[in-house]
Amino acid sequence: MFVLSECSWNNRKYRTITGSSGCEGGVSDRFPNRERATDQAAYNFVKRPLQFGHLAHFKEKRGLFELLATLPSQLKPHVDSQADCAFLQDMFGEKSLQALVKIHEKLQRYEDRSPTPVLISAGTLAQDLVKELQNKPVGLEIQELLGLLDKPHVKSLLSVHDTVAQKSYDPQLPPMPDDIDEDEDSVKIIRLVKNKEPLGATIKRDECTGAIVVARIMRGGAADRSGLIHVGDELKEVNGIPVDDKKPEEIIHILAQSQGAITFKIIPGIKEDAQDRQPKMFVKSLFDFDPSEDKAIPCKEAGLAFKKGDVLQIMSQDDATWWQARHEGDANPRAGLIPSKQFQERRFALRRPGVLAQPQKVSNRRSSSLRRSFRLSRKDRKTNKSMYECKKSDQYDTADVPTYEEVTTYCRPPSGQHRLVVLVGPTGVGLNELKRKLLISDPQHFGVTVPHTTRVKRSQESEGVEYHFISKHLFETDVQNNKFVEHGEYRGNYYGTSLDSVRSVLSKNKVCLLDVQPHTIKHLRTAEFKPYVVFVKPPTIERLRETRRDAKVISGKDDKCLAKPFSEEDFLEMINTSRVMEAQYGYLFDKVIVNDDLTSAFSDLNGALKKLETETHWVPVSWTHS
Repeated sequence: MFVLSECSWNNRKYRTITGSSGCEGGVSDRFPNRERATDQAAYNFVKRPLQFGHLAHFKEKRGLFELLATLPSQLKPHVDSQADCAFLQDMFGEKSLQALVKIHEKLQRYEDRSPTPVLISAGTLAQDLVKELQNKPVGLEIQELLGLLDKPHVKSLLSVHDTVAQKSYDPQLPPMPDDIDEDEDSVKIIRLVKNKEPLGATIKRDECTGAIVVARIMRGGAADRSGLIHVGDELKEVNGIPVDDKKPEEIIHILAQSQGAITFKIIPGIKEDAQDRQPKMFVKSLFDFDPSEDKAIPCKEAGLAFKKGDVLQIMSQDDATWWQARHEGDANPRAGLIPSKQFQERRFALRRPGVLAQPQKVSNRRSSSLRRSFRLSRKDRKTNKSMYECKKSDQYDTADVPTYEEVTTYCRPPSGQHRLVVLVGPTGVGLNELKRKLLISDPQHFGVTVPHTTRVKRSQESEGVEYHFISKHLFETDVQNNKFVEHGEYRGNYYGTSLDSVRSVLSKNKVCLLDVQPHTIKHLRTAEFKPYVVFVKPPTIERLRETRRDAKVISGKDDKCLAKPFSEEDFLEMINTSRVMEAQYGYLFDKVIVNDDLTSAFSDLNGALKKLETETHWVPVSWTHS
């Protein structure tokens, strides 16, 4: 394959030719340095124009063909080995290349002239001339002319001339016969050129008729773009090979072995009315999918792999079991198969009983340093439920079946309410430190909630500063009315974060920073708050030993709640809790930050929150419809 390209120097334009010798990469195994030699010679040819100054004048006078003939001798001083020199000599002396260059020069002459034909019926003129000359006395010149006009090559040349002149490129089909049997199935002959791209269609054997039919057309694939093959079409032949008695796997093998053009003989299926092109639908995947490991997928090669959190554009939901989708923003228009929402939910539900039998629990250790203003202790397993509750339990969350969530793009209006920022992470990972650094960095932009409590106000405390102090009866009433994000009991007193305290911060045009237990996230995911969830996870245990060597944690395992240095048990529990959180609630996280270094983690978090204010993000579609 040869490509003509243009380069210029000294205000003159030149055309150079690159090509391949028919082997992989355009370089023969015999001469491994050919590609390097060609590149180096071309570099020298372009970078040293003064040495070839006479070539520019030569090109203008004689043309590209003559310039090409002189290139091997001109490049010879710049080639290292005799083998490379022989390669260049053979390449530039190739007859097919020289023919292409000659054609190129001929076409170049008419590039700006846009020639028009003198007449559009040269073939008819030649036929009239033959008839007229046949009635004349036959001389040597007339006999020679009649012989020329009768040659097939000349007739074909004149026919091509007239076709181009008339711009009549459509094939002339024979008229339909009058004696067509109306009940006879019509047959279509379709020819598609195969390249590296898959055909984009699947086949199956019809259970009723036994015929091989097209089962699915992948949106954006070669078959779909051709518009010639449709779902339900019956396949009769492939490249002249009857397929009635073959299995779908055997037909696929025939297609895989075919090269170049592939000819299909098909009987069109019942053509439906205008195809229902569904509007664009985007979903966020809440699980990982690898088609190569899925035993139920009808065609592993047609599957689309994705990871948790990927945004997919759903191209077709015609099949109740397998949807067609593509990655959002992917330049490849061809869709792939993914399990439908209903199908994947059924598959997850089959695994659910085992999960419920042994639900994964987040550590029962609750450090009061995690949120010092919200005094929660989970030191006693027996009182776990009463000390830390929300609208739904962890066990209910385990029963949920996350598959896909329909999403749309959203960008906060300049005058709109800020999105709630939710921080999640295990005890001791550094949530409190990150919140404090954000508040110090911009106290006018960030804010935190003031919790509620039923304990007696101390002398140095003020209402609405450290806490909102309310009665036990009012607290219990608010709990029954679901007014708390989360709440708990500590030493006979209730503590909790109310929804109204979140609204109070947001109403001041501030970003509300809230850290909660992960199972609380779903109850904050509303159109009102539009939470942006950041999961802060610990680094490796080796890094924890190094960075938390002198740090202390306030433990809730004893009544005194004294700060103590991190132990090896604390590190292991932090990592294990992080893994459980990410496995069980990871589909709710918008961003994951590893707190390896507090400064770096803060910079990462602060940068993400700045982008949240100005850039477009994917959010559940329900948030924009409310």
